[in-house]
Amino acid sequence: MTSQEELNAKLRYHFEGYVVNKGLSNRQDIKRVPKFVAEHLLTKISEETDPIVFNEKLMKVIEIVNTLYPEPKDKDKILDKIIIKKLSHKIIDEIKVEVDEKHEIRKAIIPSLNLRNVMISDEVVEKNEQLLSTGIWGLATLRYCDPMLDSNDRPITLPIIVEKFEPFHVANIDLKEFMEKREYFTLDEWMNVLVNTVGLNPEVYTQKQKLILVSRFIPLVENNANIMEFGPRATGKTYFYRNISFYTRVISGGVVTPAQFFYNIARKTIGEIGLKDCIVFDEVAKVRFPRPEEMMGKLKDYMVDGHFERGPKKATSLCSLVFMGNIEVSGYVPAEDINYALPEFMRNDTAFLDRIHGVIPGWEIPKIKKSEIHLSKNYGFSVDYFSEILHELRKMDFTPLIRSMVELGNVTIRDEIGVYRLASGLTKILFPNKQFEKEDLKMVMDFVIELRQKIADLLHRMAPGEFERKKIEYSIKS
Repeated sequence: MTSQEELNAKLRYHFEGYVVNKGLSNRQDIKRVPKFVAEHLLTKISEETDPIVFNEKLMKVIEIVNTLYPEPKDKDKILDKIIIKKLSHKIIDEIKVEVDEKHEIRKAIIPSLNLRNVMISDEVVEKNEQLLSTGIWGLATLRYCDPMLDSNDRPITLPIIVEKFEPFHVANIDLKEFMEKREYFTLDEWMNVLVNTVGLNPEVYTQKQKLILVSRFIPLVENNANIMEFGPRATGKTYFYRNISFYTRVISGGVVTPAQFFYNIARKTIGEIGLKDCIVFDEVAKVRFPRPEEMMGKLKDYMVDGHFERGPKKATSLCSLVFMGNIEVSGYVPAEDINYALPEFMRNDTAFLDRIHGVIPGWEIPKIKKSEIHLSKNYGFSVDYFSEILHELRKMDFTPLIRSMVELGNVTIRDEIGVYRLASGLTKILFPNKQFEKEDLKMVMDFVIELRQKIADLLHRMAPGEFERKKIEYSIKS
């Protein structure tokens, strides 16, 4: 069996410049920014072998984060420097650009300073087109600039411009290279790399537990995958989705409106579902919809084929949905004991639950207790790189491959869709090069059918007259 030191060396050799020491990125003193921001900066020093130089550079990274990522209380101090003193200022933030159709100009949004109508250089936008879609974390240089005026000489922008911008993500990733280099790792090694990548120590998890952890990647690599996960607190559910991809939006309880989620009629802007690869309802029992019947109707329609409409807007999206809840259990949990972790308007809706492709058994994952034991001290992919890889993998579809090799039995159409979609996603993250043996496919199918079986069991318990008791079956074609 490959030692962790050997695996570190192999990963650094084959993916030089794209890996980072997770022991460093887990440090509390660089937690103020998302993990992919910290790791982007850390990859620049990860190959430094001189410990003195390394520590100097690490302290510099920490200083950069603490100095340039502004706190809300610093807003007026920064504005005074730019607007009153006419000095330039650098900040780290997630910059988003929107187009003002009425005045035919671009405006930047700077969340940390709670500013919307900021001018931005055309050159910056043209070099970073992603600013117009999901927004990008990076280092922005702000300076004073006379505001733009409308026809009545009224200002339509603030007297600030984003003059320069350095994105904190890897540009022009080579997905083909990533897929080809998978062959240098055994399945066990690859699963350990993936677990290390999310910041956890693979040595404390069983093979089944590692598979559960890796299954969390499914909605990030598979389009329109709808998944639930229930488990105790402190098992890394929220941490995973918040820190592994900047194409993910985590909604932690609270009120979710159709305007926020689908389409804002007044502002004519698309909601979160059209902007992200994955939306996670964290602590789903605390989620509230202003008009549950309307929202659930639109949600169920969307979960069928990715289509949605609100007011004049009709659109499609590939966004996956994850519903997570906290339950205090140990060991196996019968299906009928799961849905109590849902809000009332979801709990007894069999049509909604049937559209969930599978339930990840998060209750089988041990709690993260001691950082020196449960957190990784080894190398994994840097999140800024891996986030782009996950995003690109969504453009591939492994479903035809799985269908050509597997035949399902005793299933409905929704069972079939769910199983194949889960199998496609899990195969994609474990075997992106499509090179796997029959035993590997059996492992994938056994696991994803377990996830879907939990939905089938739950539906039978809720409505035995409509949903018969059954055991989903499959066979691998010769």
